[in-house]
Formats: sequence, structure tokens, C-alpha cells
Amino acid sequence: MSIPHIERPDLPEYMTWEELERLPEEIAEQIELWDGRVVWVRRGPSEHQVYTANLFNALRRAARKSMSECPEQCWQVALETNVFLGKSGKSNFLTPDFLVFRCIEEYKDVRATDTLLVGEVHSPSNTQTDIEAKKFRYASAGIPWYWEVALARNPRGIASIRAYVLETGHGRIPQGVRPLRTANYIVAGEWTPQDNENGVEIDFPFPISIPWSDLDY
Repeated sequence: MSIPHIERPDLPEYMTWEELERLPEEIAEQIELWDGRVVWVRRGPSEHQVYTANLFNALRRAARKSMSECPEQCWQVALETNVFLGKSGKSNFLTPDFLVFRCIEEYKDVRATDTLLVGEVHSPSNTQTDIEAKKFRYASAGIPWYWEVALARNPRGIASIRAYVLETGHGRIPQGVRPLRTANYIVAGEWTPQDNENGVEIDFPFPISIPWSDLDY
């Protein structure tokens, strides 16, 4: 979704969901709440929107094919939908660019416990600090799969797609060392147009096959 530039109002550092709902929609949709803290979400250029939509369409086709072959499964694929990280309450949420979640009741909030996969499309202007901070929150919420899509310039296109799986056990580290983060993703697949001419091919969390031509601008 492309959002026009709007002057950011002077908001408190922390807000509740109820306070957020009282803001104008064009302001509220640019904000995530991280344990109640106001975090402004940067909206990318048109390339960001196009590649996000292409990935959404490709994943939806893969999910529907998987469900037709395994009717006991039921997945929904969505764009820019809030994922609430706690079991209750709404003042702790992220808004991934695309996501896959278990089929739920109509108009029901999507919780992290319902979510199978989240994905972010990163423009060249995104900072590594911001990317890692959001990735850690997804991991801490227990979301099994995280996709990271990096965009290229001159010519525009997809530079790489990485699929991360949530680590279910902790690696061995030296005695006395305390990890900075208690949850972590591990790279389970990586694809670039230069090294993977057939596109994205992975069997998890369900079989996914995406030729590069489906992702063209």
C-alpha cells in the first residue's frame, strides 16, 4: 500500500491500542506498537509495493495448491496485516509486508500463535539495525518462518530472498557467555537470480516454487 507523505504529529512515546484507534487512519497505519512503544513504519517506494504484491500472489498460489493436495491444512495469505504478538491485548504488534497464517474466523485478529510465516521486503534504504530489531521480535513471538527480501538498484529487481527457520534449541556457547537474544532464526534457504535460475524452491512450511518471472516488476 502506497501512503502519501504526511507530517508526523507529536505523539507520546507510548500509546495503547485504544489511543491508536482514535488517530486518523492515515497516521495510525504508519505506526506499530512494540510493547506499547510507538514505532513509525517506513513505507517504501513503488518498487517495494510491487514486489510485495508479487510475493503475496506467489505464496497464495502455493498455499492453495498445498491445501488442494492436503485438505486437512488451511492457510490464509495476506498483505500488510497486523500480527498481535501476545495471547491477549493489542498494544504489541508488528505489520509484516506479507504473511501466512492458519485459517481463522472472519475479521478476527491475527495472533503470532496463528502465524506460520512472515516476510519483509527491504529497500536499499533500510538499515540493518531496524531489520534485526524487527526480526528478533518475530522470533521472540515464536513465528516459525521469516522471509527477508532484499531489493537491488540499477537495475531494479530482487537481489536475494532468504528463508529463515526458528531455532528450536540453543547452540553450545562458552561458559559465562549470555546471548543477547533468547530466540533466533537460522537461514534455511537463500536464492538470487544469479545463482538460482529456476527461482525459489523450498518444501517448507509447505511446497513453494516461485520462478523469477512471477516476481518481475
